[in-house]
Amino acid sequence: MTLAVGFLLAAGVLLVASPWLWPRREGSSTARDPLAPLADLLARAGVASVSPFVLLGVVAMAGIAGGALTLLLVPVVALAPVAAVVAATVPLLVLRGRAAARRRALRAVWPDVVDHLLSGVRAGLSLPQAIAALADSAPEPVRAPFRTFRRDYLRTAQFTECLDALKATLADPVADRIVETLRMAREVGGTELPSVLRSLSHYLRADAAVRAEVDARQSWVRTAARLGVVAPWIVLLLLSTRPEAAAAYNSTGGAVLVVGGLAATLVAYRLMIALGRLPEEGRWFR
Repeated sequence: MTLAVGFLLAAGVLLVASPWLWPRREGSSTARDPLAPLADLLARAGVASVSPFVLLGVVAMAGIAGGALTLLLVPVVALAPVAAVVAATVPLLVLRGRAAARRRALRAVWPDVVDHLLSGVRAGLSLPQAIAALADSAPEPVRAPFRTFRRDYLRTAQFTECLDALKATLADPVADRIVETLRMAREVGGTELPSVLRSLSHYLRADAAVRAEVDARQSWVRTAARLGVVAPWIVLLLLSTRPEAAAAYNSTGGAVLVVGGLAATLVAYRLMIALGRLPEEGRWFR
């Protein structure tokens, strides 16, 4: 009875925390490509040329290798699937870390990009010419996508299609905002574009400064979460090297303990990361 009450309490806590752990995505999940999240992750990490199927293959091979290596080194059968799950998530975590680092790096250069756009518009250049000029004047991390835009526009003269390709290549929320602002200015016209770009540049600089300060202060939360996840499993691996401990973990009760520990670790890690995460801007009109 006590065990059942404990499970019900844990399920209730999980349901209460689920809106923050797994926020609802816009749009119908049945209408979207099931591989779209992986493709978006690859694009945000700057490796859009890699196929999602290749990523799935890497995840599967990492999981199999991690489980087999653990079973070979540690004589505890229940640890093999745990190690397989952990090893399978490593490629995804690497991609997420690379995407976060790329977003932080780009956040510092977007104000300069907007300033160059503003200078081009003030100099009398058309919007396509001002964007194409960024291939030479923009900061180095974002020059390649603008070179591709210039080449595509010179070949096709299709501004809307080239903007869509530029947005897909950059795969950044700030880039989406800039691109959609330019698209609206192209389609609607008007004389407010310089003031809009100037205000956007000021906002991006202030937002980047605030995010950098808050991110530095909250880094200890992420560090504590990672330490809290890794430490119990290191102790478990050390204990599993003893024959009597390995025999205990190979029993039914030991297997249940290991699987329950994995579930508790995942939930606790997600809670800690959710508490220490800054709200990120969403993509515009993907």
